[in-house]
Order: sequence, then structure tokens, then C-alpha cells
Amino acid sequence: MSELQPTEIAISINGTTVSVDAGTTILEAARSAGVEIPTLCWASNLTPVNACRLCVVEMEGSRNLVPACSRECEQGSIIHTESERVALNRKMILEFLDTTNDLSESTELQEFIVRYEADSSRYTEPSQMKDATKIEDDLFVRAYDRCVLCYKCVEACGDDAQFTFAISMAGRGFDTRVSTEFDTPLPESACVYCGNCVGVCPTNALQFKKEFDLRQAAQWEPERQKTTETICSYCGVGCTLELHTQDNEIYKVTSPADHSVTAGHLCVKGRFGWQYVQPPTRRPSSPDMSS
Repeated sequence: MSELQPTEIAISINGTTVSVDAGTTILEAARSAGVEIPTLCWASNLTPVNACRLCVVEMEGSRNLVPACSRECEQGSIIHTESERVALNRKMILEFLDTTNDLSESTELQEFIVRYEADSSRYTEPSQMKDATKIEDDLFVRAYDRCVLCYKCVEACGDDAQFTFAISMAGRGFDTRVSTEFDTPLPESACVYCGNCVGVCPTNALQFKKEFDLRQAAQWEPERQKTTETICSYCGVGCTLELHTQDNEIYKVTSPADHSVTAGHLCVKGRFGWQYVQPPTRRPSSPDMSS
């Protein structure tokens, strides 16, 4: 008879013994012990794809650093989340990302850059994405110069949420980008404008058009912004919405990733159907003076 697998596993994280259920990832175990591990491509409502390598940690006995977001805990493992080797790895990843992308609109990544003393100025010839910003509708924009190829939008569009499969990775090397099939314009693609790709983007590469317009007009003022929770009024599902406003005007709508109904995902009406709250101002038509 085969031996029963243990239902609880004990591991050491930074010198502290932690007991977790079998199947728990190193990232989950660390967070249960109050240890934060930086992540970029990981999200609680998406399947880990191991794309960014920012969450790697050192596991004694392993030749390579291991991804904490997807590696399951092993009995007796000894994990170091902030060793010199781990810190250097994160520093280099952040420098590479900062060299080829505009990370200025990601508060979290800016904090990581300071924390790990990443200095992208060491690289004198960065490769920047051409034709960076695409605006094809009034709902959201695509800014390729901020895209770090984390795969979150692809996963949200695919079998993790929407099952539309409108976007995927295209190209190779420095030309790799998120694209529609045959680079079809978004309104003509399979996209259903649920905006779940926008909801998971960590760098604002996908951005609500209203927010984009505010930033372009130098009117983006976080100190005047607030978030209000409400329930979507379009159907009886009961999705919780987070209305992000500036001066009492909505500029985007999200949903909590840990919400039992939405898991952070919404449909086109829930995410973009708020224009009726503040319809665009239209000029009154001129009276007919011919009669």
C-alpha cells in the first residue's frame, strides 16, 4: 500500500518554522507568516505563469532560485526570502524592466526600485517600444511602453476569467508584445470589452480612457481622489463595484479581487457602463431662425 501523503507541512522561512497545508505555495506560506515577497505577474485571482521572476527566493539544496508564487512547499524546506543572492536578482530584474519600460505610474514598482536600489542609468542604450500608445475607442488605451509582459491580461482574457481569448503574446525578443490575432484593431477583434485585462494590469499599460485624459491634461491629482463601494445596478448578480472618483466624477471602476461574487472580474456594463451617472456635456442645438 502506498504511504499517505502528509496533510500538513513544516518549513522554515527566514529562520521561523511555519506549518501549512500540503499544496500551499511558498508565497502563500510566507504571507501567512507575515513575510512579504515582491510580486509582479502574480495575482490572487489568476493562475501563476512565472513570467517576471521577481518573487524568486532561495531554497537550501536548490541550485537555482525558485519562484515563490507557484512552487509548493516541501517538508523541511529552508527558505530565505531576502538573501544577498535574492536581493541582487530582484535588483537586476527591476533595472532591466525600468530600462525598457515606463514604470512611473506603478507605485508598487517604484517602491521596489527604491527598496532594492535598482539603477537603470547603468544601461546606456535602452530599447524602447515604438508606436507606444494605441487609442481605438473611448473605454481604455494600450500603452506598450509600460507593458512588462507579465501575462496577466492574457490570463484574464483567457480561461482564468473571460474565456474570450481575444489577446495573446506576439513577436519574439524585443518585439514581443500583447496583441490581437493578426494585429486586428481591438473593436474588430473578439474583444467583448469586459475590461478584465485593464483590471489586472500592474503598470497602467492598460488604462481607462478617462484616467488617461486626466493624466495627459496634467489634472491627475491623487489627493483629491476617493474610492466608494456600491453594488452594480445592471442585473441581479450582485457584483461589488469600487467607484474611483476625482472631484465627484468617476474615472474608473474596479472590483475587489477577494470578492466572493466577482473575484475582481466584471462585465462590460459593470466596468464601463457608468456614463449615465455623468453623461457627457453636449452643446444645445442652435434654434432654427429660417422661419
